[in-house]
Amino acid sequence: MENCEPGEAQIQNFVAPCRELSPWASFGWLREGWQDIQRAPRQSLRHGVALTLLAGLMGLLAYYFGSLGLLLAGLFGMVFLAPMLAIGLFSISAALERDQKPTMLRTLRAEKRHLGTQMVSALALLVVCLLWARIASMVHIFVPLEVNPDWVDLIGYWSAQVLVSALFITIIFSVCVFSIPMILHRDVDAVTAVVSSIHAVNHNKRAMLVWALLIVVAVIIGLATFLIGLVIMLPLIAHASWHGYLETIDASQFSRHAEGVTSTARS
Repeated sequence: MENCEPGEAQIQNFVAPCRELSPWASFGWLREGWQDIQRAPRQSLRHGVALTLLAGLMGLLAYYFGSLGLLLAGLFGMVFLAPMLAIGLFSISAALERDQKPTMLRTLRAEKRHLGTQMVSALALLVVCLLWARIASMVHIFVPLEVNPDWVDLIGYWSAQVLVSALFITIIFSVCVFSIPMILHRDVDAVTAVVSSIHAVNHNKRAMLVWALLIVVAVIIGLATFLIGLVIMLPLIAHASWHGYLETIDASQFSRHAEGVTSTARS
């Protein structure tokens, strides 16, 4: 695979170079993610339960205090934000690569060690999500005034909702997909990780589109099983995201962390 050309940003060490991916690369990531679950089932599923409970809580809040559009945005947004919440799962994959036994204490230390950088990213994404919710509520101006509108009358409303959701999901996906794994992997700040993630997505549009569609399919499976499927799907996505990051971004120009699971090279 050939490296992308990030231009001046790479010269200034402001963005990590990325590799050109096959459009179907994400299927390999899922295979490797499933292998991680098989090697550390208890640790992975424990995180899956926690993330699923959080998804359910967000869904209930959106249902009781919002609307159907906010409910769907909350559930899908949570899954695309899951990389921020799943750094413990990334650390499990990293430990397995180094022939280390993944333990809860090690994953908690990893989450605590990178908490500050995560909070910077979380704050930026919170602003994006609030803006998304605000614009989604403004789209209600397209709701027909008829008491019982038919599907033709609702085309404008749902078209606007889909366009707004697609825009913000693309932004969140581009920011999150590789930035949080990079923060765990190398000693970088949030801005460098985010810019590197956006740069890699921009240079691998077809591969990232396939990966995003696979995530959507996983979410649909989880919702269709009344969130039970998310217990497996969320760890699978997280582990696969870690392997996708390693295949996509070359972060060797950045120093390793002084301590933690990624302070040593992979086996």
